[in-house]
Amino acid sequence: MIKDRYLHRSIMDDLKTKMVFIGGPRQVGKTTLAKFIGAADYSKCTYLNWDNREHRKMILTGEFAGNADLIIFDEIHKYKGWKNYIKGEYDEHKDHFHMLVTGSARLDVYRRGGDSLMGRYHYYRLHPFSWSESLEHMPILKPGKALSFLENLPTSHVRSFKHLLVFGGFPEPFLGRNDKVLNRFHNERLDRLIREDIRDIEALRDLSALQIMVELLPEKVGSLFSLNSLREDLGVAHKTIRHWTDVLERFYYHFRIYPFHATTVKSLRKEPKLYCWDWSEVHAEAARLENMVASHLLKMVHFLQDTEGCKTELWFLRDAEGREVDFLVTHDKKPWFCVEVKQSADDFSKHLFYFKKRLTIPFVYQVTGETGQDVIKKGVRLISADKFLTGLI
Repeated sequence: MIKDRYLHRSIMDDLKTKMVFIGGPRQVGKTTLAKFIGAADYSKCTYLNWDNREHRKMILTGEFAGNADLIIFDEIHKYKGWKNYIKGEYDEHKDHFHMLVTGSARLDVYRRGGDSLMGRYHYYRLHPFSWSESLEHMPILKPGKALSFLENLPTSHVRSFKHLLVFGGFPEPFLGRNDKVLNRFHNERLDRLIREDIRDIEALRDLSALQIMVELLPEKVGSLFSLNSLREDLGVAHKTIRHWTDVLERFYYHFRIYPFHATTVKSLRKEPKLYCWDWSEVHAEAARLENMVASHLLKMVHFLQDTEGCKTELWFLRDAEGREVDFLVTHDKKPWFCVEVKQSADDFSKHLFYFKKRLTIPFVYQVTGETGQDVIKKGVRLISADKFLTGLI
């Protein structure tokens, strides 16, 4: 089992000066990563889980190990006074031990509500496994510069890539590679997300309707996301659908990408495109591949934001004439590279050439699901997904 994750070294560097919070989707591996850091980098680590009765008593009484180098607080955001508690412990003991705080998506929700801990911690969003991470490859990313890709991948990796595409990057199904494990994971994760995480925070009356909405969202992947269309499908008010969509996004079920606006490109449509954090939920093969690429791009953008403070953002391109490109990554509000995803290696997309010239995009890629592809035409690179994704975190 892969326990060492892509955020390891960055977290270690930040722990020297501040607390570190690790958030992200449920069951993405936050606790496993925290424990790995404690075992690998510290001589004495104390792990305290608020859900554990004995641990909870130790937290409230302050009777945990005084000789620890690292204290891991897991799910402590369930404690009503957790912010003041963490603040007090850090201010008093920051010279004696380091502090790592992990939790479900609720940690991020609670963290934003009046942040009395400002300046005392760095926050990281842990993503599912990506292709590079599964290969134990850490690409060097330089915003504004060309991506670098692994060359001559062994043919054995083709099957591994297909496994990642089918089973997704969440640790349990990714490592299990079994349909039964995947189906159980989907059912249990969604049930806990709606009936535990969301119910505990949001005053939602109709959880059954919300469950139906969740089942419909994977079918919306890759297309313009219309709240009105979803409202008609479910027969509820527009305000309710908007609220539910925002809640699910805050709890890391899906993410939305918005159209890029520039003076040289005008778009009449403002609707975003929607993607799932778990691309294995998307049944259509072409849409699943597009979602997988979207997830990798978001992971890279979040990594650069969280570790380097880079102003990187993820968009898509669409103009008033209907020309569209799936993804655009910007750095300091300037185009860095754009990506169009196609299931098969057909002819180059004309829209790529148009936007490359219109927006002066330095690097342009057409990513295909077919292996063994890598050819350049007028500055546009047609490349296989299994090769392209080695250039991302």
